[in-house]
Amino acid sequence: MFTGIISDVGRVRAVEQVGDTRFEFNVHFDMADVDIGASIACCGTCLTVIEKGADWFAAEASQETLSKTTLGSWQIDTPVNFERPLKAADELGGHLVSGHVDGVGNIVAIEPEGDSIRYTFEPPQELMKFIAAKGSIAVNGVSLTVNEVDDTTFGVNIIPHTQSETTFGTAKINDPVNLEIDMLARYVARLLEKD
Repeated sequence: MFTGIISDVGRVRAVEQVGDTRFEFNVHFDMADVDIGASIACCGTCLTVIEKGADWFAAEASQETLSKTTLGSWQIDTPVNFERPLKAADELGGHLVSGHVDGVGNIVAIEPEGDSIRYTFEPPQELMKFIAAKGSIAVNGVSLTVNEVDDTTFGVNIIPHTQSETTFGTAKINDPVNLEIDMLARYVARLLEKD
């Protein structure tokens, strides 16, 4: 379980196509207290540490993961948001995020708005019913508040701190993004379907 508060931005340092796809990532946090088998959210996708060094770790992604996330397009030097899992005593600064990506959307607009930047995203149409104004959503693993929603898009404001501390600092129009809808919205929709 994660909170959508990014603790590091690193880069892909190696990609190897074997049975599954093996990724190696450079990180800035200390890997000494990260166990083999631990989970790390990589742009919102929960991956398992299978090997590590002082400033890097390796993880594998199945074909299913590659087909449902942006990981299939990652190559050497791709920037990646990282978040270590939530501990029971940690502050819940964002919202509860599972690390299970619901779909891939695209950035369709980036516009300055005061000191912030307004990003507009186009998600897969089947996810639109789960996205609500003032609700939460994780975009590339970042916990964000939805500002507005229309029939096909939603918008968020990214403050300067988030812009500089995540991959949003290098994001461009048409970039694909991993989306995880709010867990509560998913369960409410499921309950309503049963009635």
